[in-house]
Amino acid sequence: MSTARTAHYLDGRSATRHRVTLTISPVALQIAMPDGSSKQWPYGDIRQTQGIYRGEPVRLEFGPEPAEAVVVASRALLTEIHTAAPGLAQHFHNPSWRTTRLAWTLGAGLGVVLILIGLYRWGIPGIASAATPYVPTTWEESLGRKIVEQLAPEPQQCRDPERLRKIDAVVQTLAATHPSSPYRITLSVVDNPGINAFAAPGGQVVILRGLLEQTTSAEQLAGVLAHELQHVYLRHSTRAILEQTAGTLLLAAVSGDLSGGLAWGLQGAQTMGSLHYSRTHEEEADIEGLRMLEAAHLDPAAMIAFYGTLQKSEQDHAGPPDFLSTHPDMGRRLATLLALAGPPPTDARPLLPGEDWTDIRSLCRVQATRRSGPDAAALP
Repeated sequence: MSTARTAHYLDGRSATRHRVTLTISPVALQIAMPDGSSKQWPYGDIRQTQGIYRGEPVRLEFGPEPAEAVVVASRALLTEIHTAAPGLAQHFHNPSWRTTRLAWTLGAGLGVVLILIGLYRWGIPGIASAATPYVPTTWEESLGRKIVEQLAPEPQQCRDPERLRKIDAVVQTLAATHPSSPYRITLSVVDNPGINAFAAPGGQVVILRGLLEQTTSAEQLAGVLAHELQHVYLRHSTRAILEQTAGTLLLAAVSGDLSGGLAWGLQGAQTMGSLHYSRTHEEEADIEGLRMLEAAHLDPAAMIAFYGTLQKSEQDHAGPPDFLSTHPDMGRRLATLLALAGPPPTDARPLLPGEDWTDIRSLCRVQATRRSGPDAAALP
């Protein structure tokens, strides 16, 4: 059935509008003029120049310039044309597609978000894991030194040679269990009250004064160091940096600022305080660290006891010590380590026999005393 609709006609030669009646047929738009004459515009020869956007009148033009035109206030005309002549009206805007396009747009946007989440959650870690074995050791060592320059600048390091040599002996005892490793383990002690330690790529390990002073024996420090050394040997630090940098570049690509993203990512990668290992990596470092202690003929009970001390500190305060703040639940870690440790080893040997650990762990306080004079506070 044909559909009739009122419109305004312009002849293209003047600005005068003529009220006309449009009849929508299956093959053409028919126009009944005020003088009784009529015009027929085949749909294939009509051009739509307005009426795509909501609230905009529909303007259809016909013929060479200056073209004739009809203007209709309602976009329902377009819907009626599509209904009457679907095969001939495809070049006209179809208002009914708006809802469909909106749904597709929302669906596409949601799909992009899900893809980005999937890439960030699984894709980037997978790529980083695959790429890590191919990272040159020299690159890791260079990046590790840059990290230490930030986390442990020379003026903040505790440098008492004799005590530092004894602490380093603990490190080398553990490192001796990995004779084929390409890394030369280097320890830095920072005069900072925080209870924390970091493993940087390339064999760099940083411990803070606060953590060192929490230990009651060389064996307890060995437990912490064994955990951090496993992050080095298993290349967790390198992988985490690759993930962080790649994730930053992904966000920068979405925002369109690749150069700024790269700079931010590299800066963030060099700041180990903002670098978090996955729960799997932390548990792996715990388990392999315990095995390292056993391989070095050390009793893992000291490592477990120190973790218990940190757990008690967590329970007694509003928040956990820095060393625990980015780690998995300590209760579960302790349960896992206790199950793996088993009975005390029969071949366990003491670390630094005959040495006064209270004196050794005062490394940073002794240095401060030398700088400040005899009235400096002693280690409690």
